Amino acid sequence: MTVVSAAPARSLTEAECRDLWLEVLKRMQEKLQRSQFITWFKDTTILGFEEGTLVVGLPLPMSLNWHLEHYRSMTLEIAQELAVDVRQVVYKVDGGLKDNRQRTVNILEHFPEPKRRKLPGKQEVKLAEGLISKILSPRYTLENFIVGSGNRLAHAACQAVAAQPGGKYNPLFLYGDVGLGKTHLLQATGNGILKQMPKATVVYTTTEDFTNQVIEAIQHQKMEQFRRRYRPVDVLIIDDVQFLANKERTQEEFFHTFNALYEERKQIIISADRPPKELQLEDRLVSRFERGMIADVSSPDYETRLAILVEKAAEYQIFIDMVVLQFIAEHVTTNVRELEGILMQAVAQYELEQRMPTVKSISEIMRKLSKDPYAEPEQVGFDLPPKRAVTFQDVVESVSRYYSVSVQDMIGASRVREILMPRQIVMYLGKRYLRISYVRLGELFSNRDHTTVMNAVGKIEAKLQNDPQLLREVRALEQELALA
Repeated sequence: MTVVSAAPARSLTEAECRDLWLEVLKRMQEKLQRSQFITWFKDTTILGFEEGTLVVGLPLPMSLNWHLEHYRSMTLEIAQELAVDVRQVVYKVDGGLKDNRQRTVNILEHFPEPKRRKLPGKQEVKLAEGLISKILSPRYTLENFIVGSGNRLAHAACQAVAAQPGGKYNPLFLYGDVGLGKTHLLQATGNGILKQMPKATVVYTTTEDFTNQVIEAIQHQKMEQFRRRYRPVDVLIIDDVQFLANKERTQEEFFHTFNALYEERKQIIISADRPPKELQLEDRLVSRFERGMIADVSSPDYETRLAILVEKAAEYQIFIDMVVLQFIAEHVTTNVRELEGILMQAVAQYELEQRMPTVKSISEIMRKLSKDPYAEPEQVGFDLPPKRAVTFQDVVESVSRYYSVSVQDMIGASRVREILMPRQIVMYLGKRYLRISYVRLGELFSNRDHTTVMNAVGKIEAKLQNDPQLLREVRALEQELALA
């Protein structure tokens, strides 16, 4: 580890800045999930260090607020451990950092993704003779499960079971509606048990598969072999137990399997769409389920929904404005699956249509998918009101919100770097869509010369030809303003 002792009297060279930032990133990546680390620290660097101030460069204006809110204190703490004279961290947006390997640290090269054991190309794995389990996805962990008021008890119970399988929370019965995270918790608990007990025999199956095994055993007159099949199991995880209803023979075999494992203090984890008393099952099964821990998984509240969206956006390694995520969280309230579905539409919009998602574009997606909001009833036989023409003020305010810069700074005399690009974009949109003359645009921007406006518009037009990120941002603004 290299520790930089930077004297306030001198600034660091470019090479020293890169070395210091690489050390900061090494410690930072230990504290963050990989998806978050890659998303928010790709194409970043230290632009300078002087008189106790560390200037961190960011490639995109939209990431500025996120760093200020989530990473500045962490960055300062790490930097102070490495460079004793660091007193504050400030940020500067520099569009030239994007994909610039000479100026920034190549994160993917210095922090390659760890090699993982490849899973077979099928959904099941054979554990022993006749003993088949669905594969537990490594994506599901108790650590990356977003905890909220509706699932806190269930998550805590799963943590306890993972730490001590076969203990006092046996069986563990989770119930709740579809799409709320039961499958995540089931698989995450299985993964947690295997993490501390790698040699444990963990079987994860569904009621449907269990029923099919019973039917097959009956057909081939191998019920005795079937009964012995589950006896060596250390952990049995069975999903959707409500489907045992009206299957008397399967219920009987499951009852005997349950008893055999329970008496051997083997862990049993069950999920259903309703609590045990509401299941149409034999009383003896219901009573067994009620012996242990029962926890419900209910619909997530607004804060939990927003946290899930932020986490998933980081996993997809895409920046989506917080206002957009808040809009989705506010209006998609049924379950997590629908929440992720809308987010996936936003990701597709970014990747396939080359434009940044906005509140307007997301609301259109919701209307198409019948998620409302703001869906207007179909009008038959009436003329729609005329659409209001977009004004210069509309453009300025929209760009101001998008880039988190003030209107006054954009139209004023400020020459701060992070103001220049939004100002040029306003000029470009004003000229192209509002047909405002160069002279008039110059007057609107603190009486600038018309040649300055011409150069600004020309720069944006040229950059749009080879800068995909800028193209997405401008298209998002065009969509927001209904210009395109």
